[in-house]
Amino acid sequence: MVSKFWKRMAAGSRIAVAVAAIWAAPSTAPSAAFAAEPVTVFAAASLKESVEKVAIDWKAETGNEVRLSFAGSSALAKQIEEGAPADVFISADLKWMDHLDKAGKIKSDTRVNLLGNRIVLVAPKGSSLKASITTGFPLAELLGDGRLSMANVDAVPAGTYGKAALENLGVWDTVKDKVAQAENVRAALLLVARGEAPLGIVYETDARVDPSVTILDHFPEDSHKPIVYPAALTADNANANAAAFLAYLQGARAHAIFTEAGFTVLAKTN
Repeated sequence: MVSKFWKRMAAGSRIAVAVAAIWAAPSTAPSAAFAAEPVTVFAAASLKESVEKVAIDWKAETGNEVRLSFAGSSALAKQIEEGAPADVFISADLKWMDHLDKAGKIKSDTRVNLLGNRIVLVAPKGSSLKASITTGFPLAELLGDGRLSMANVDAVPAGTYGKAALENLGVWDTVKDKVAQAENVRAALLLVARGEAPLGIVYETDARVDPSVTILDHFPEDSHKPIVYPAALTADNANANAAAFLAYLQGARAHAIFTEAGFTVLAKTN
């Protein structure tokens, strides 16, 4: 009996010590224990620098982390459709957002047209080539034996916009066999920056972040559909901070970052 009594006392003492330790713990312990999961954002490759800056500012203001994944919009949309754990999706065109919307993979009521952009013709820095983009302009002659670097023209927004523009300008058939297709717009930009392609079609914002390329000319805006970047919460999102980050993307600080990068802000400032 005595042995059982002391065993019970010892057990009670251990519990008391444990409770005392919890009450004596620093006030920061609960927040560390229940730290919010990072908001996972899938964003078009052309948004890399801008969204990274927005995420840094958001963390500084809120203490919350953002986990970023950049790739071609088509690749990201397919990953989300297959169940990838994204909270927010930012596409470089309406097509892939529409695709996920129809598949029930985004929360339609959170969808917003966030940004606009332009496509440009670029060459390596120091190139002697000059171009004025008009109907029938001699793109094939400018390329010579070289290749025209573009994002995938059948799936990636920058590539589909570029192909549409060349078709509308009447020059696609003269260069379609000279196109070097890349998996996303940043990969297309890299081919030009390295001098592996004499010319490329990328977003204006991409060209502005790479000092290794120069813009020869802008494509007429009426040569292709408007370039629109929509954003939305995914249908499977369960992160309480995701909606707050989506709202932050529409706020004044984020708008300043996007504008500085060369994007056109479409969403109203929150």
